[in-house]
Amino acid sequence: MPRLPRLDLPNIPQHIVQRGNNRQPIFFDENDYSIYLEYLCEALAKNYCKLYAFVQMTNHVHLLAVSEAPGGISGLMQSVGRRYVRYINKTYQRTGTLFEGRFKSSLIDSERYLLTCMRYIELNPVRAGMVDYPWDYRWSSCRHHVTGIGMEWLEEPPEYRLLAPKPKARAMAYRELCKQVLDDNDIRAIRAHLNKDCALGSDKFQHEIEAVLGRRVKIAPQGRPKKARDGNKK
Repeated sequence: MPRLPRLDLPNIPQHIVQRGNNRQPIFFDENDYSIYLEYLCEALAKNYCKLYAFVQMTNHVHLLAVSEAPGGISGLMQSVGRRYVRYINKTYQRTGTLFEGRFKSSLIDSERYLLTCMRYIELNPVRAGMVDYPWDYRWSSCRHHVTGIGMEWLEEPPEYRLLAPKPKARAMAYRELCKQVLDDNDIRAIRAHLNKDCALGSDKFQHEIEAVLGRRVKIAPQGRPKKARDGNKK
């Protein structure tokens, strides 16, 4: 059975994860992290994409991005992936697959989940026990978001700007948000919708996406649907 096309709409943020094959490392040296970011920055403009947040873990990458054109996210990931695989294979004299199949992605309801998804992404190193505070981890966007400096190529989503009118106050407000523990239900929802390539958001958001794309974007219930009972049967 052929795979359904990705959920892809311009100007709707997407949470993206790209993992190493068999969960093996994709970064082997600090320079690798820098090279990946360099390729990512160059590919953003070419594919009409903006990046809101990211984290580079040893064996996977999380991105929160939005494209102004259909297919922009796929183009972004293909561009970065191909260049980075060539770099890794040449640098480490290796061959074979680096990444695990297709990247995973989920459309994100900005009003309900964007800041939650940003925090989920940037708190990855804390959940992994690598740092105590997310802004202490070098290879993520969190330090930029809690200081307002350092990564001018990152875009500030409207929801982040609404935290406070001035940049310094926004950074402080976001720092306080990052100190709060994410709700377990939100974590499960983010992971489930990402793994199933569904749209994460309110019923209204999901209905609107379904109307535009003409396909189901919610997580399908497990098991076979129950047969309707015959009201006349005793």
